[in-house]
Amino acid sequence: MDLGLTDRVAIVAASSRGLGKACATALARNGATVVINARDCDELQAAEAEIREETGAEVTYLRADLTDADQILHLADETLRRFGRIDVLVTNNGGPPAGYFDEFDDAQWQAAHELTLMSAVRLIRSVLPAMRVQQWGRIVNITSVSVKQPLDNLLLSNVYRAGVVALAKTLSAQVAADGITINNVAPGYTRTDRVIELSEARAQREGRSLEDVLAGITNEYPMGRMGEPEELAALVAFLASEQASYLTGTTIQVDGGYVRGLL
Repeated sequence: MDLGLTDRVAIVAASSRGLGKACATALARNGATVVINARDCDELQAAEAEIREETGAEVTYLRADLTDADQILHLADETLRRFGRIDVLVTNNGGPPAGYFDEFDDAQWQAAHELTLMSAVRLIRSVLPAMRVQQWGRIVNITSVSVKQPLDNLLLSNVYRAGVVALAKTLSAQVAADGITINNVAPGYTRTDRVIELSEARAQREGRSLEDVLAGITNEYPMGRMGEPEELAALVAFLASEQASYLTGTTIQVDGGYVRGLL
């Protein structure tokens, strides 16, 4: 299937590794020019070279801290200056720390607000003017299955990722007439550094081995395994494509059947 991404310009946030990198690779493989982003320049340089070698696409990196409004604006402005357009935005960021209600003070709530919700708000705000001029745009937010089925020890993530979904649903109706779609993807446990980090924290808290925790996670999934980053990335590439022109305001989980709800 031709996704119609050739010569489209995509920004993928937090994309030097993990889900973001997999999404950047999928977009590049389908012909998009991709701008990757993170805070660590060494990791960005390595990811840029790897994606370019694997796909043959034009890939460049721009460093930006996604908790800094000015740096997010620079990311969008510099992309527009270099390439003259922004067609696709994939919002993404590392999640806030695991834990329970009594463990978090106001500063930690505020930090999670900036990290998870406001980074998405600012990224979307920074690209909408260009997309409106073009009368074409695709915004895909990477959230979590927690927006459909909250995860017990991820309170901060549960709260603020749900806020991203509410933002996307509301805004999607407001920009639909401009040819812009906004959708969310909700990965379940996927084999990334973030998942290993959360599993290690849980193992330490519960006095269990990491292997035992990981086995317990996969036992909860009907498919009996974690997802791979490339499986989520394939959906993101489709939602960013010409072929997904009538899909907007949706939240689609990629979770091996983990979520038990009907909708």
